[in-house]
Amino acid sequence: MIVSITFDVEHDCPPYLTTTKGMEEGLPKLLDLLSEKNVKATFFFTAEMARRFPHLVRRVIDEGHELGSHNYNHERLDKFSKGEGRYAIEKSLKILREFGDVVSFRAPNLQFPNYYYEILERNGILVDSSKATYKGYREGVRFFGNVLEVPASTTSSVIRLPWRIQKLIHPRLSEPRVYFAHPWEFVPMQKEPIRFDCRFNTGDRALELLARLIDYYKSQNAEFLLVRDYYERYMKA
Repeated sequence: MIVSITFDVEHDCPPYLTTTKGMEEGLPKLLDLLSEKNVKATFFFTAEMARRFPHLVRRVIDEGHELGSHNYNHERLDKFSKGEGRYAIEKSLKILREFGDVVSFRAPNLQFPNYYYEILERNGILVDSSKATYKGYREGVRFFGNVLEVPASTTSSVIRLPWRIQKLIHPRLSEPRVYFAHPWEFVPMQKEPIRFDCRFNTGDRALELLARLIDYYKSQNAEFLLVRDYYERYMKA
């Protein structure tokens, strides 16, 4: 069984908020939990958050996690012209690659027109995770040109559902099971002016449920992969 834990590292709950509590409080808690559980994850940073919180990028890399791109400042690529999108992608990669190698990408809001695969390939991206099975993508893990698509399995709020509900969902997911969340989900959002699904079970409860998810897969001897690891895995296949 193959599982990946991924995080979209951005300012708090775009487009509703512009605060960065997730960076200041949520991301350090996540890194502490992953260290405790000895699990490596992929962190898709917006370049803007990397620029503002370089010590957190360095901590992610130093602790053996993967650094990926989540575009420059959470711009939706489907709202841009192809030229504007290319500029934002290249700008993000220029900043993020000052910290280390970046070969994985995830588009904000998981909105990713297929013509961007060519742009990713030209810019040295090997693996994309911008499609989502819960949004109707049904082609599984496959290559688009030389870029491997590894789709997300569920929306981020699934990992904050009560465990009695979660345990019915996880076994039904096809492999690989790719989960994602955001650092801001691990700080209390109950009083913020955002959608209910972005508020419930945020804060410490979200952290407890993520720990339970990790333990669930460890009990089944699951293999935890970084997103970049899929490229070699599927090239060999």
